Parts: sequence; C-alpha cells; structure tokens
Amino acid sequence: MLKTPELAMPRTNKVTTVCIGKREVWTNYEEAKAYFLEMMMTAEGEERDRAECVYIQLLNGLGECSDEDE
Repeated sequence: MLKTPELAMPRTNKVTTVCIGKREVWTNYEEAKAYFLEMMMTAEGEERDRAECVYIQLLNGLGECSDEDE
C-alpha cells in the first residue's frame, strides 16, 4: 500500500481551474496552488470563499478544480 493516497498525488503538472467564471489551464501545479493561496489570503467575502474552494481541490490533487457546485 502507498504511504501517500493516490488522490493526493497529481498525475501530471497540468491542471484546469474555474474560479469566478474564469477558466484557466495551468502547466505548473505548484504555480496554481501558489496563485490560489495568495488570492485566498488577499480577497474578502465570496471571492475568498471561491478561491479557498479551488485551493482545497488543488491540495487534494484534482486535475480539474472549480468553485461551482455540481
């Protein structure tokens, strides 16, 4: 058994994010995480909540992260 869950390990460095209606494709997973962490720390209200939602999904290693309810 793996020490780190497979879900927490991104398969590629490419990730797609959708936040506040803006769809963006990142080629570097770490850059995406840094961007949404900074956005989360500097924004307020609903914008902060949306950035936090995407950031948590990035931490979980998802390949497509969105602030929208599905």
